[in-house]
Amino acid sequence: MEIQNRKKDHIDICLKRDVQFNKLSSGFEAYNFSHNALPEINIDKIDLSTEILGKQVNAPIFISSMTGGLELGENINKNLATACQNLNLFMGMGSQRITLEMPESLNTFKVREVAPDIMIFANVGAVQLNYGYGQKELRYFVESIGANALYLHLNVLQEAIQPEGDKNFSGLIEKIINIAEDFPYPIFLKETGCGISAKTAEKFVNSNIKGIDVAGGGGTSWSLIEAYRAKFPFQAKIGETFRNWGISTADSLIEVRQVIKDKHVFASGGIRSGIDIAKAIALGADAVGIAYPLLEPSTKSAEAVEE
Repeated sequence: MEIQNRKKDHIDICLKRDVQFNKLSSGFEAYNFSHNALPEINIDKIDLSTEILGKQVNAPIFISSMTGGLELGENINKNLATACQNLNLFMGMGSQRITLEMPESLNTFKVREVAPDIMIFANVGAVQLNYGYGQKELRYFVESIGANALYLHLNVLQEAIQPEGDKNFSGLIEKIINIAEDFPYPIFLKETGCGISAKTAEKFVNSNIKGIDVAGGGGTSWSLIEAYRAKFPFQAKIGETFRNWGISTADSLIEVRQVIKDKHVFASGGIRSGIDIAKAIALGADAVGIAYPLLEPSTKSAEAVEE
């Protein structure tokens, strides 16, 4: 129940409290397009569709990982998935670790009945490779929900601050590379709001990792969320101190794209407008993820998400 309560805390806090970075931005405001007064195109014939992992989607936009594992999470995931089905976009699941500890929670991640055609990324923390997880568990996360690919998320700051966090991140680079070598589904690395540097990304240039979601700073601060959850003042202070920790999404995207040439690169973290999306694409992203702005609408309906 502890992990389920934690997930409930996360949703409640995101819906009721200010959980955004307040000093570091996503960084896209530093870049501007050069206006073209004579573009020589027919705007009505612009085609936004693109291909990700061999799947055609209507636009280079996806719904980034949020939640699951509790009743409200099931409603959220199904509304998000329905919207993706209607718009022909793709989505990432929230962390599925809970489904091994509480098998009855699996249904909160099963969205194929409402979204039979979309591409879905299963999701679990990479740190779990240091806590007994291997190919069997990772395949379970993908196959149990009919997903197409797997996110291994990197959340070292959150785990470090979280009292019940898993804090052993040693030796993970080698383990990630090894497990990706013959894993039957595409594996992507994904940060959770602090960004990925070129130095980290280059470790995987020659690996079988299929892509990286930089998930940079400037949007939701998981450090601050954990500060709100803290039971003791000193724990809350640590979370507040690291509220603005990370590499901005724009800077992280540029860094990662400089070293990752032949794999997918996604941008998420503080994406708040279509112009942000366009700038991310211009800076090298293959697709751009949105999460926080869709959380509240997803508690209502798929139609609210689509709007």
